[in-house]
Amino acid sequence: MPHEVMTEVRERLIDWDGRGISLLEMSHRSEPVRQVFAEAEADLRELLCVPEDYAVLFLQGGASLQFAQVPMNLAGPDDAADYLISGTWSKKAAQEASRECRVQIAASGEESGFVSVPDASTWSLSASAAYFHCAPNETISGVELPELPQVSAPLVVDMSSTILSRPLDVTRCDLIYAGAQKNIGPSGLCLVIARRELIERRMRPLPNILSYAAQDAAGSMLNTPPVFPVYVAGCVFRWLKRQGGLEAMEVATRARAGMLYEAIDSSDFYANPVAPEFRSLTNVPFTLADAGLDSVFLAEAEAAGLHYLEGHRSVGGMRASMYNAMPLAGVDALVAFMHDFAQRHGG
Repeated sequence: MPHEVMTEVRERLIDWDGRGISLLEMSHRSEPVRQVFAEAEADLRELLCVPEDYAVLFLQGGASLQFAQVPMNLAGPDDAADYLISGTWSKKAAQEASRECRVQIAASGEESGFVSVPDASTWSLSASAAYFHCAPNETISGVELPELPQVSAPLVVDMSSTILSRPLDVTRCDLIYAGAQKNIGPSGLCLVIARRELIERRMRPLPNILSYAAQDAAGSMLNTPPVFPVYVAGCVFRWLKRQGGLEAMEVATRARAGMLYEAIDSSDFYANPVAPEFRSLTNVPFTLADAGLDSVFLAEAEAAGLHYLEGHRSVGGMRASMYNAMPLAGVDALVAFMHDFAQRHGG
């Protein structure tokens, strides 16, 4: 979370605009809360150039709920949906969707250990898929698609870890979903951007709470919404605009990744397993030449003020996640620490 945003939230938390109460205490039907939602949506639409024929929804349940909610809304029980499996999260999405429709695996990078993605020319696509699903960036394995797939079926993308880190042509996608806790705001919020024509199709009976169309008609207030996370997200959107928008975020994103990959590639002590053309710009896994030093590296890094560098338990090693709020100085500090650690332990 940007420090500037946290400071703004702290200053307004107790007394909202001189009203004597906190936003946390207000009814979600009140005018201040409605204004918070309207401003957040307007700023997001401006940042991403979201057309008016797309709905912007602020939902609950995180991205994991979308693994089921997407097929519930876009496919019938007997319909096929194509899934590109590029890592753990797209695999989980396919597994969950298989409860709701017929999942067809278009391609999978699992055999390679999720260090690359099969060439598009080899993908197996259904003749009449209800949609095509992919996760353009996989946070655990550090695999990123160089570009969005070009498919004939409606394109559904899980952009939890890359949204707002660079410009995006929203019209290339039919539905985008993203958990908030990377580049949007605190956990407890999930953003959905969807082509209205698509979500207004009625594929099966659904509880209103799970219907995108019903949530759109209610302005994301079909039930009590996650008011505080939406407010913080709106603060982040304004912060992004002050930084120069998504063009500026892309420059910073590529600079951070370039610095860290350079440090890894120029050393015999560190290695990144991902094929260069599929390297993530936001999640960089790396290993040490001697895995026996992993715990020493993590302990010393923690003592140096470098936190949460342990790789996911399913793959081990190290992982540096560098989202929009991470300053270049943070990557500088990590690279300097890595260089010093290699000199002292490299033998």
